[in-house]
Formats: sequence, C-alpha cells, structure tokens
Amino acid sequence: MQGNNTKPRAISSGLLEENILFEDNHIIIINKLPSQIVQGDKTGDQPLSELVKDYLKVKYNKQGEVFLGVVHRLDRPVSGAVVFARTSKSLTRLNALIKNREVNKTYWAVVKNQPPKESDTLVNYLWRDEAKNKSFVTAKSTGSTQLASLSYKLLASSDKYYLLEIDLQTGRHHQIRAQLAAIGCPIKGDLKYGFPRSNPDASIHLHARKVSFIHPVSLKLLSIIAPLPKDPIWDYFDRQFSNL
Repeated sequence: MQGNNTKPRAISSGLLEENILFEDNHIIIINKLPSQIVQGDKTGDQPLSELVKDYLKVKYNKQGEVFLGVVHRLDRPVSGAVVFARTSKSLTRLNALIKNREVNKTYWAVVKNQPPKESDTLVNYLWRDEAKNKSFVTAKSTGSTQLASLSYKLLASSDKYYLLEIDLQTGRHHQIRAQLAAIGCPIKGDLKYGFPRSNPDASIHLHARKVSFIHPVSLKLLSIIAPLPKDPIWDYFDRQFSNL
C-alpha cells in the first residue's frame, strides 16, 4: 500500500497497487472500479481478469500462460470486491463454497427513496429477459423464474439519499438492482431499473463492500472490506461509516 502522500503506482495497465485487497499463493481479491468488466465481452474492452493476469505475470516473472480462475462477477457499473483463484485447486474449492452458499457477500447501495421498512428480507422470483439484459420481479414461480432472497437494513441518510446495507442469500442476475427497484428504491444512477438520471461516469451506486469465507487452503476465516469509490456521495457516507 502506498503512503498517504504518494500517488498509487500502476502495476499493470489499468491496475493500481491500491486496488489489490488481498493476495497469496491461492487467491487474489481486487477492488473493481465501476467502469471495469470482470471478463471479456462483446465490447472488446480489456477485462479485469486480463489485467490481473498481466500483473501476476510481471510480478512473478511467469513464462507462458498465467492461470486465473474467475470465482464470481460484478456488473460493469458496480464496484467492489472480486475474488479470483490463482490455482485450479483453489478455484474448485471456491466454486464449491459459492455453490453451498458459504461465501458471504455484503453490498452497500445508495438509493433516492426511503425504503418502506428500516430492515427487511425480500423474497421474490426473478425472470430474466436475455434480449434486454434485465431481470424482472414476479410474484409466482414458473419454469423460467429463479428464487431470489436478500436482506437489507438502513445504515444512514443524507438530505437526499439513503444508504442501505444488503446481504445476499442468493446470487441472481441483477438481483439487488431488481429487488430494490421493486420496493420503490432504484439505485442511484441505475437507469435500467428506474432511476431518473445516470451518473456522469455511467456507474451506479452499488458497491460490493465485504466478502467473507473460509480460505480454501489455510481454512482460516478471510474477511475483506473494499474501500468505496471516490465521489461526493460515497465520500459523505464513508466519513460516517468508515469503520463498518
């Protein structure tokens, strides 16, 4: 980590030293920027996974192809902690943890409207429209829907916005975005789910704040907090809750 008066050092194209939240021989966890994609897509933009491979190749002077397993993904406009596996063994074990719901993910979201309750558990069925790349909340289960469950609580408010903490029980496509929109709380900047204005950088105010799981090799609890992006709204809440 760089000192307070030192500019963060670029360790590979587009990746800063301060974005690495954890690294050992088995796992590397990165604080993803809102503009980054985790894996390659039709845009052709360089994905975060390739930046991490470049970093590992240079740091460890690796010859040939560098192994990196994508354990989970975040939507492009979302920021926060993303876990990668550095070995095939750790990837297999991390995938098993994900499947068994033994990876705890906590998100922070900024919304314009006050939620109907200060805390609640939302259980819905989600239907995904592939053509629109959007998920819709439905009341009934059908062959094309998936059960989605999350819990939220109100952490703080400003004169215009509300900060929610979300714990996921399931990991569905656009789950947080769709479920919060369904209770009248679209996330700031999220035009796709009903917020009236986009953010200037095309981000949305949804951040993967914390990820916790048992390390697949050491078997010790690993709990990683991702610092918030820099913008006036996140900065406001960060000043109040930097210890959360």
